[in-house]
Parts: sequence; C-alpha cells; structure tokens
Amino acid sequence: MKKSAQRIWGGRFSAGPAEAVKAFTESVSFDWRLYKHDIAGSIAHAKGLVKVGLLTGAEAAKIERGLRAIEREIESGKFKWDHDCEDVHMNIETALIRKIGAVGKKLHTGRSRNDQVATDIRLWLISKIRSGAHEIQNLQKALVALAEKECDTVIPGYTHLQRAQPVLLAHHLLAYVEMFSRDAERFADCAKRANLCPLGAGAIAGSTLKLDRAYVAKLLGFAGVTQNSMDAVSDRDFIVEFHAAAALTGAHLSRLAEDTILWSSTEFGFITIADAYTTGSSLMPQKKNPDIAELARGKTARLYGNLVQALTLIKSLPLTYNRDLQEDKAPLFKSADTLLSTLHIVAEMMRHIHVNHVKCEAAASDPMLLATDLVDFLVKKGMAFRDAHHAVGSLVSEAEQTHSSLPKVATKKYGPAAGKIFDVRRALTARTAIGAPSPKNVKAQIARWKKLLA
Repeated sequence: MKKSAQRIWGGRFSAGPAEAVKAFTESVSFDWRLYKHDIAGSIAHAKGLVKVGLLTGAEAAKIERGLRAIEREIESGKFKWDHDCEDVHMNIETALIRKIGAVGKKLHTGRSRNDQVATDIRLWLISKIRSGAHEIQNLQKALVALAEKECDTVIPGYTHLQRAQPVLLAHHLLAYVEMFSRDAERFADCAKRANLCPLGAGAIAGSTLKLDRAYVAKLLGFAGVTQNSMDAVSDRDFIVEFHAAAALTGAHLSRLAEDTILWSSTEFGFITIADAYTTGSSLMPQKKNPDIAELARGKTARLYGNLVQALTLIKSLPLTYNRDLQEDKAPLFKSADTLLSTLHIVAEMMRHIHVNHVKCEAAASDPMLLATDLVDFLVKKGMAFRDAHHAVGSLVSEAEQTHSSLPKVATKKYGPAAGKIFDVRRALTARTAIGAPSPKNVKAQIARWKKLLA
C-alpha cells in the first residue's frame, strides 16, 4: 500500500489491507462525483477552523488555493483517481498534502469522514433536487403548451381502459400537470430535511475542539445544523425520501408514457409521435415503435429498485455509522441520473406530438359516452338516480340487441328532448363544477398553469 494512503488512517496497523480487500472496499470509482461538494465543504471547514483559532488565515488561504487547483485538475480530466486512497475524500486530502505539504494535514482537524460524507451527500442531493425541479417544470410547460394547442379537441375518457365519458384532451394532459406538481412539492419537502449541516458531528460524538458549526453551515448555504451527533452521521432518511419521490415521479412518467403508447397505436390513432422520438424494426419495415415512451415506462423499475435497496440498506443498522452506508451512493446517483434524463426526454417528446383530430373526433362521437348524461336528464325529470340508471342500462341493452343507436331508442322512449342530450359539445359545456372539463374551466386552468410556471 502506498505510504500516502497508509498515513491517512494506518497508524494503528502494522500492514496495509490485501489487494482484494482494497478492491472490495474502494468507493472512489463512483463517489468521485462528490468532488465539488467535498471541496466546498473542506474550504468552509478550513474557514471555520480559522474562526476558532485552529488555523491561521494564511494556512486556510493556502489550503483553499490547493483545493481549487485540485478542483480544476478534476474538471479538466487531469486528476488521477487512486483506488488505494479508498474514496473521494482521501483522494483529495492526499493530493492536497502532496501539493501544499504539512499544512494540508491540518485540514481534517475536528472532522471525520463520517460527518464529511454526510455533508457532501446533502449538498450534492440539494443540487440535484434543484435540477429535478427545473426538469419537472420543463415537462409541465410542454404539457400545458400541448393542452393550449389542443384545448378544443375532444377524446373519450377511460375507466378500466373502456370508453367512459367525453373529456377535452387538454383536461387529460392537465391531469399530469397536477401529478407532477405534487412531485415537485415532495422533492422540495425532501430538500428541507436535507438542508441541515452535519459537519462538526465528528465520527459519532462531536469534538472536544470548540467548533463553530453554525458559521460553517452558513458558509455552505445550509438552513441550520443537525442537533444530534449520532443521528447526524447515520441519518440517510433524506436519501430514502429522494428515492421515494423519484419512484412516485417515475410512476407518473410511466402512466404518461403508457397513454402516449396507447394513443399512438393504430387501434387508437389519436396521436403521432415525431420520427425523432421513435425507432423502427430490424425486420418489419413498416414499424414505427414508441421506444422513448416505452423506455420511460421501463426505467421506472430502476427507481423502484433503488428505493427498495435504500430501505433495505438502513433497516438493521445499529447506531451510528456503519460501512454499509457506503452502498447508499451508487443507487442514489443512478436514480438521479435516470430521473433527470427521463424527465428531459419525455418533455422533448411531448413537444413533438401531432394530434390526429379526425380519429379523436370519431372516437368522442360515440353516443355511449353520454349514457350518464341521459341518466342525469331523467333525474332532472324527477326519477330516482338508481331507477334512472337502470332505465338507461335497459336502453343500452336494447340498442345493442336491435343494432340501433342509443339516441334513437332514447328519443323513442323519452321524446325529442332526450335525443338532444347526445351532443358532446353541449355535454362538455354543462360540466362546470370546479375541476370538471368544461371548455371554460379548462381554458382557465391553462391560464393558471401558464402563470404558475412562468
């Protein structure tokens, strides 16, 4: 084992770990992604040490210059990550000592890798939540734009994947805008709990050195500091919350993808996805496959799996830090990458959707969609709802058995006024309750969302 790596923690040991152990325990192959936040945390920590008299201003300045130089090397691709140094923290600290000498050895004063990594992950996660909020809003804007463009297009609404009642396509799209709004709120809520600084908690029990934790937290932009040193170094609830929010967002993306897949099929034919967001078949030349939507649906499985992995990881850990927690990062990074890329590509796909109005109009003209409106008509005439429901059910059966239309048998039974019920535009206009899909309501909701997302 290299001396530079051995010196970090090796005073207690007569020999370094076996090569197989080093390969098994290293995490720098994936936690290098924390480098920017690790460096930011180290600079703030150094300034905190100056404030309490454990470093001089000159020493802290030298440390910061060294860390900034390392950061530039990493970003330019010149930095050589050393697996012998185990993780991102030790790689940067070892490089710092090599670069500036003995002063670099003072940086870890009053700090453990336990509170250091907890701080890095929180900073990294908060930044990803901000990116996620942007991507969610980007998708919402794409859906609202399509809704505004298609605010007069009528389609069947479905329950049990069977035609149910007519709705405006815009109303259907805005349902997803509502879903993604709740997702954004969940991520924001997660960020609140992640926004506490663990630095100063040490390995488990703080430090006998008098550290100014609040000062360092402020430098790093945290809202405050953690209140229990044992919880601070072992808490990964905020990671589980992120996975849970990501999984639920994935569910919503999957549902949107499923509607897109169904609507683009020949059987529905409601929409056409732009060629740039589809693929072909290696065998069947006529095929145009909705692969982007299918992959968005499929990648949700990753998000679910990572949530279960995170929950399983922490479920039996005794307080406080255990090396098991090294395994929290890889799935977290994968979930963030999967979520952000999926949100982005789905938004782009939705911006390139063509609506086939003839197919939509034909499907929405099915008079069976207005059977419930006929029930309401009879209720207004004084009939009890259950009796009206039964009566209209009988008319539906009669229409099917006689190969007639529901408007025709309704007119025969209840007169011309009943036949006039089967006007889809009238039916939609009559749906004026809050949240219902009348054209007036939908246009108001489009205007509301445009304002909220501006």
